[in-house]
Amino acid sequence: MKTPRLLALLPLPWLRPAVLAGALLAASASVVGAPAPPAARPPAPVPALADTATRPLPADRATALPTRRPDAARLQELRGQREFDYAEAAPRLSAWDLFWARLWQRVQDWLQQRSYTHFWRWVFYALFVAAGVFVVLKLLQVDLTGVFGRGPRRAPLAYEAAAENIHEVDFTARLAEAEATGNFRLAVRLGYLQLLKQLADGGFIDWQPNKTNHAYLAELPAQGPLRTDFREITRQFEYVWYGELGLTAGQYAHVRTGHRALAGQLAGAPARRPA
Repeated sequence: MKTPRLLALLPLPWLRPAVLAGALLAASASVVGAPAPPAARPPAPVPALADTATRPLPADRATALPTRRPDAARLQELRGQREFDYAEAAPRLSAWDLFWARLWQRVQDWLQQRSYTHFWRWVFYALFVAAGVFVVLKLLQVDLTGVFGRGPRRAPLAYEAAAENIHEVDFTARLAEAEATGNFRLAVRLGYLQLLKQLADGGFIDWQPNKTNHAYLAELPAQGPLRTDFREITRQFEYVWYGELGLTAGQYAHVRTGHRALAGQLAGAPARRPA
């Protein structure tokens, strides 16, 4: 072989190992005459992940599982901690709560009885309907006394009661006429209106036709007997006039005495203007 001589002729020393290796490989191939190596086989296909994921694994029944028990001392310690106490204490009811609980329980028991479903239920329905009709009539300002009963007796007056003007009534003549005919209810009303006129003339109240008696009472001074006496006279007037209370001659004399006493008190009081 002339390879050593050829290597000696190469000018660069670092090319010598590469040339020597190539020459040796070519020489061995020519001498042995071995065939070329076969082509590399393609890798076998890997099974899809979905196929293995859906395939159930057999249960392992041969391996015995060890039994683990918690420490008894540790369990006792945990039982004593408040954070692990999940028992809820029953609420303590007061006597008032017990009363209502028993009452509602009895109501529920009664509602489940046969007598309620066949009779009392319809009675309650009728009461609810009647209450609804009553509220509607009240909102419509319907006079229920004239519909379901007799209306209040209207005493004959020489003037309109709804638009009466106390400054235009001759109380002396009207009072004498009512007392002579025995119409004590009308006499009490006239005496009360006469006191209102005297209060208005003295500046104690601001009289208006649409004001109520209690509005006049609130305008009187809180100190002194004036408001107390007028409150009692107002109560008597409302009982007699609006309550249709019939008076005897003795009862009327007692009421009339109170009217005269208040009139004398107003006559001696200095005039003032209402606040």
